[in-house]
Amino acid sequence: MSPEFVAVAMFGTLFVVLFMGHPLAFSLGAVAVLFGLLGWGGSPDQIFGIFANKTYGVMEEYVLVAVPLFIFMAQMLDASGVAEKLFHTMHVLWGPVRGGLGIAVILVCTVFAASTGVVGATEVAIGLLAAPNLLKRGYDIPMTAGCICAGGTLGILIPPSIMLVVYGGLTNISVGKLFAAAMLPGLTLSSLYIIYVAVRCGLNPKMGPPLPKEERTQSAKQKLGMVFTSLIPPLFLIFMVLGSIVAGIATTTEAAGLGAIGAMLLALAYRRLTWAAIVDSATATMKITCMVMVLFLGGNAFQSIFMGLGGGDAVSSVLLGLQVSPYVVLFIMMGIVFFLGMFIDWLGILLIVIPVFTPVAQELGFDPLWFGTLICVNLQMAFLTPPFGYSLFYLRGIAPPEMTMGLIYKGVIPFICLQWIGLIACVMYQPLIMYLPTALFGE
Repeated sequence: MSPEFVAVAMFGTLFVVLFMGHPLAFSLGAVAVLFGLLGWGGSPDQIFGIFANKTYGVMEEYVLVAVPLFIFMAQMLDASGVAEKLFHTMHVLWGPVRGGLGIAVILVCTVFAASTGVVGATEVAIGLLAAPNLLKRGYDIPMTAGCICAGGTLGILIPPSIMLVVYGGLTNISVGKLFAAAMLPGLTLSSLYIIYVAVRCGLNPKMGPPLPKEERTQSAKQKLGMVFTSLIPPLFLIFMVLGSIVAGIATTTEAAGLGAIGAMLLALAYRRLTWAAIVDSATATMKITCMVMVLFLGGNAFQSIFMGLGGGDAVSSVLLGLQVSPYVVLFIMMGIVFFLGMFIDWLGILLIVIPVFTPVAQELGFDPLWFGTLICVNLQMAFLTPPFGYSLFYLRGIAPPEMTMGLIYKGVIPFICLQWIGLIACVMYQPLIMYLPTALFGE
């Protein structure tokens, strides 16, 4: 088989298998076995030997120990009621403004994202609180859906992020530098969402009416107390995790352990630390970690066969052979990642495209840290893009009946456009990504 045929046939077969409804991890592994047998003469020994080596390599990756620790931290924060207290505080502070509750949702998601690193935990926690409140006060259904889904996806980009930990493990880039590089892009996206909601609801108050005066009963002292009790504890947790990494006190894995302990202490402070909460959090952590690891193994199997049969070289030669600007090639790669995000989980995309695109980016002269952060910014869109965006289904699972899937799709489209604006801004103005890593870690 020619490398070009391998590249087309493996991806084509993978999409067919996925559209038949099979799980991504097992689809990746099955396609890898099939093409390994076809490409290497039907001998399974070589194939399974490669798989065993790849599996052992994953198990040896120390930085991946941070994944279950960050997941446990997210689950404990969910159980602690931090999101509930934050949302109530932001509800009071921003309620009098047009679109204020939508802005409050995004602000709470931003703070919660910087505390958890998991999209599902953020979106479900905020969605259960926000969707009924916003709809009861007359907010536009697509606007409500868009705020919750887009705000929830910030958890995969704003550090500490599981995606950044995985990317660092795949590429041997410092996770601390990835955390620093992703901070400003994440906050930029959050700001774009807030500006959009404020402008849209300012022009059309029916989309996000302010709270009536009878609900604005809190004094300035009460508001200050609410901010102190609800905002300071999660900010301290963020400082403890990210600050220990930046200061060089702890590795990413050690900082994740600190975060897990900190989340339990927060739950204790809020009187939510029960044996049932610990068991539920540990069980959810085990399930999610197993899912991530199985995807890792399936993705590594697909990647090893694809690269071994020359598929990666074929794609690289096509991209590098284009007589165009390097930035045109960059946007072609970003477009491919965006397209894959409509159908495949972010982890599957990373495992498939990183071995192919990273050498191309280096050949074109792009900084690996900058390019990797662009990929991660792009992958945030994978949670929103129909038809298979995970955030859409997270919200539909907890939303009131009147929030149909069609209205959720309608609501996220403007936010996908904002994500593209944020991605283009990161390409056009590189300090948006590179300033913090350079300031904190040097050139």
